[in-house]
Amino acid sequence: QVQLVESGGGLVQAGGSLRLSCAASGRTFSSYVMGWFRQAPGKEREFVGAVSVSGRSTYYADSVKGRFTISRDNAKNTVYLQMNSLKPEDTAVYYCGASTSWRVGALYDYWGQGTQVTVSS
Repeated sequence: QVQLVESGGGLVQAGGSLRLSCAASGRTFSSYVMGWFRQAPGKEREFVGAVSVSGRSTYYADSVKGRFTISRDNAKNTVYLQMNSLKPEDTAVYYCGASTSWRVGALYDYWGQGTQVTVSS
């Protein structure tokens, strides 16, 4: 069992930056691929990006590529989502998830409760 808690959300103006954190507890954090997802009102949850167990590899959705960066600190059991050049369309609840698979479209076994990010124009 892995427990995930996101933090760092808030209100920011367009063009600004935020850094989200996801703290994990429970089973070995460093054995999981960690991903970030988001869900805007009235829309389905969508993939944002993921980081490999070592932290050396990442991949992102086209909508955030070049603006968002995922990193992890296995010593602190924490994964981060650095969001730059934010746009109003980035407004959503952001979730972190843990998976045993690096495959694109992999099933995520554990989820946090989410943190709200609102970008004003």
